[in-house]
Amino acid sequence: MMIKVTNDIFSTVADRDYLSFFDKDVPKYNRVIEFLDFKKEDISAATEVPLSSVRYDKKIPKELHDRIKEWANLLNLVAEYFKGDAAKTAIWFTAPNPLLGNVSPRDMIRLGRYKKLYQFIFNALAENKR
Repeated sequence: MMIKVTNDIFSTVADRDYLSFFDKDVPKYNRVIEFLDFKKEDISAATEVPLSSVRYDKKIPKELHDRIKEWANLLNLVAEYFKGDAAKTAIWFTAPNPLLGNVSPRDMIRLGRYKKLYQFIFNALAENKR
């Protein structure tokens, strides 16, 4: 039995780095954090990494590295929808969204709801392509 694979399976990664968040495959941590306007306390709460361990150098905790990389990709997916417009992407992430219970996408990340937000965005982008 053959399984039909659609293009959606490859839609989990943005076509390119619209917001210049990566140096090769390594996220520019501070750039992502600045875009989201997060404080160290926000990062700690969103990632469950202890506040004392939040750092953005070569000794960054793996969990923190992985989360910021996921956030950077998600931000780029939304930027792709807005044809690379960073300003529109920033507005979308900070505006309360009725489909998210009037919570902004930025706050969804800050509150540790990244996976729910990712699924919401992925589904919306997939629907938009049909």
